Amino acid sequence: MPPKKRGSVTPQSKVLKPRAESVSPDKKDSPELSVKKHRDKDAEFVTLCKSLHVTDVVCDRAWTLCKTVQESMEEVTDSQKRLWGACLFVTVTDMDASCFTLTQVLKAVCLNVKQFMDLVRKLDVNLDTITTKVNSAMTRLEKKYDMTLALYQRFEKTCKKIFTMVSDGTERETTRSCWTMFLLAKGRVLQMEDDLVISFQLLLCMLELFIKRCPSDLLQPLYKSAISKVQSPPTRTSRRNQSKVKARPLEPEMDVQLLETLCNENECNVEEVKNVYQTSFTAFLESLVFRCPDFPQVHDLDQQYEEHYLKTRDIDGRLFFDRDETVVVPKVEISEVEMTPKKNLADEDAVLIPPQTPIRAAMTSIQQLRIDLFSTGDQPSTNLYSYFNNCTVDPTQDVLKRLETLDQEFSRSFGQAVGPRCIVLGKQRFSLGVQLYYRVMEAMLKSEEKRLSVQNFSKLLNDSTFHTSLLACALEVVMAAYGESGFKAGGYNHGGGDSAGTDVCFPWILDVFNLAAFDFYKVIESFIKAYPTLSKDIVKHLETCENLIMERIAWRTGSPLFELLKQEHDSGAAEQVETPASFNQPLQHNHTAADLYLSPVRPGHRVLPPESPGTVNSQASSHAPTQPPSQNPRHPKSNSLSLFYKKLYRLAYTRLKILCSYLLSSHPELEPIMWTLFQHTLQHEYELMRDRHLDQLMMSAMYAICKVKSVDLRFKTIVTAYKNLPNTNQETFKHVLITEGHFDSIIIFYNQVFMQRLKTNILQYASTRPPTLSPIPQIPRSPYKILNSPLRVPGSNNVYISPLKSPRNSPSIMTPSLQVSSSHSQQFDTCPEAGSFK
Repeated sequence: MPPKKRGSVTPQSKVLKPRAESVSPDKKDSPELSVKKHRDKDAEFVTLCKSLHVTDVVCDRAWTLCKTVQESMEEVTDSQKRLWGACLFVTVTDMDASCFTLTQVLKAVCLNVKQFMDLVRKLDVNLDTITTKVNSAMTRLEKKYDMTLALYQRFEKTCKKIFTMVSDGTERETTRSCWTMFLLAKGRVLQMEDDLVISFQLLLCMLELFIKRCPSDLLQPLYKSAISKVQSPPTRTSRRNQSKVKARPLEPEMDVQLLETLCNENECNVEEVKNVYQTSFTAFLESLVFRCPDFPQVHDLDQQYEEHYLKTRDIDGRLFFDRDETVVVPKVEISEVEMTPKKNLADEDAVLIPPQTPIRAAMTSIQQLRIDLFSTGDQPSTNLYSYFNNCTVDPTQDVLKRLETLDQEFSRSFGQAVGPRCIVLGKQRFSLGVQLYYRVMEAMLKSEEKRLSVQNFSKLLNDSTFHTSLLACALEVVMAAYGESGFKAGGYNHGGGDSAGTDVCFPWILDVFNLAAFDFYKVIESFIKAYPTLSKDIVKHLETCENLIMERIAWRTGSPLFELLKQEHDSGAAEQVETPASFNQPLQHNHTAADLYLSPVRPGHRVLPPESPGTVNSQASSHAPTQPPSQNPRHPKSNSLSLFYKKLYRLAYTRLKILCSYLLSSHPELEPIMWTLFQHTLQHEYELMRDRHLDQLMMSAMYAICKVKSVDLRFKTIVTAYKNLPNTNQETFKHVLITEGHFDSIIIFYNQVFMQRLKTNILQYASTRPPTLSPIPQIPRSPYKILNSPLRVPGSNNVYISPLKSPRNSPSIMTPSLQVSSSHSQQFDTCPEAGSFK
């Protein structure tokens, strides 16, 4: 029984255990499995299907999948029953059938979450067994599991500081009720249940409720003294008359002093938690109507949570409290999370670094952001107003009006994605974003003033796209600091995954503001330079955003990138967006956002040094030189497009080089040839990138050159190695645009699109006079001083290779040479693997 109000008697009662064998709510609508129809199948498999309440159709499809997998896998290391369970999970997920929950199948086959997910991924033997829909569901489940585990570990640790152990075990009963009620609250309040920060803040609200209603002898001294007022005992009601008492909701009155103590002890912002309490948590409490007029009973909590858990069909969160084997973390993973190395100091000076748990990392990130913005207001500073006033056209009113409009749109979209009661929290995020936007804008203008010796930035400051991009970047930083923005399927929103409206992963912010990715890209580098105190993780986040834009998002239909490319190619003077001769020159990172947003139409084409950006001063036209009458006017080259392609080529070559080191270490002569074909495609056949991914062209170029050079390399081998590269997604090779509205595998794309468009060019590499090789781009260190992640060794789950680290630097990328041989000969005309990776 949960705690009574302070001073009341708390009799011990038996705690209800979670019912993992509970039947899905949809079972009544599902036809019973007919054992007679499945006599051709293994009897134990049919028994497993019946215990999980699957239909005849699910049973048939799962059995077919099992047979296919067993025939394709070289050896089955897991038991038959576990393999069956994984195939059933894949089948019901693909069919969206409401047969069983994840916990139910885990218990049926005796596996924990991580082991089960690893087994499901092993089923993808032909690389087309697991659909993108299943992969998306697994990613969501793993993320939710990791978040719930992190929350429970912090909950358990915090409860030890709050409650005292008593002989009758009342404190365990209390904490179990608190945890179950929190799971119910999280499920009802948050539409996006994997928001770690809001979930943790909601947990603190729940602890506040239980602490202030807990008998004083169960509390540690700190929390005894933290309660600011004594709650009056509840009115006793006889059991006989309880049914006649009108049910009433719990009183949601907040104990500010107690909540502040909880926040301080957990390094959480008090004002944010108060907002969560006053909106989301209060609404949850008011929605609770139980039979007991005082406080929800254990049975009521279990019953209501179980209804929610069966509806979501995933993990029973109560099992974390019971340390159930299905959610227990393997010992290796515990050591990886909790064990933190000591600093490299003498023994007497050795200091233990606190473990960087997910919640601690999030709280630290938020705290750092708030400290940085402590002195920044939500209005333009005096200096910023001066810049506005110096403009030929004062942008002040447009800036303020734009912020008001975008505030409403952002808050509405945030509430729609995270939860309807979270609009206020969205406004908090937006307010922080505005402070960061003003701060970075002022720093950018100061830098431009110093560089150009001008103070009139009228054209830039009256450019709506610049302002929207800068604000979007500031908000992306805020969302990343709160752990709310990640990278979902590399920017994909199709293929059976969750809809774009239920998560806030990048590029969500672009969709909210209806902002082109190519325009957003222009501000990233200048933003980072203007805000040097950004944490390493946030800088890395923005760099990943930039890479996603270059590799896919900027190539969506409707992107201004295509119009700019068309202008460059049609102008005659700009024969190439970036000359190959410049590949082996260092990438100059001295373009500013001002230059990129005003490019290519730069006012008064001044004579500038190479790589130097144009002026942002609207009065600078007086500096324009006189064009000799004998020369034809030359269309000015776009700085934004030129820099984009320089970065694109370097990203593309880096990807190609890594994959070649895995697959073709015995054929180093092929890499420059592949790069030449790849570069030619990006330069002259850029329409192939429309609604596609950079890596799709890369893998196709690899395969084409191997075919024409008679080197055995199957597409299956290429994508197997590709899967092991960091930051890749299976949709890249499983869901490729073929024709408008039609998607298929990369093999179909190669046969029907890539090879058809480039066949003549490809065949030239087999002739005695092949095309001139493109120069190899010089690969610089990241302009953001954040180096690439270590590489995962193909075929392993947890083995990475990285160079030795100096105390002051992150690991740089290292490309191990690993040859994957193939023994299959093929014809060049088409890829014979079409339709399958077998």
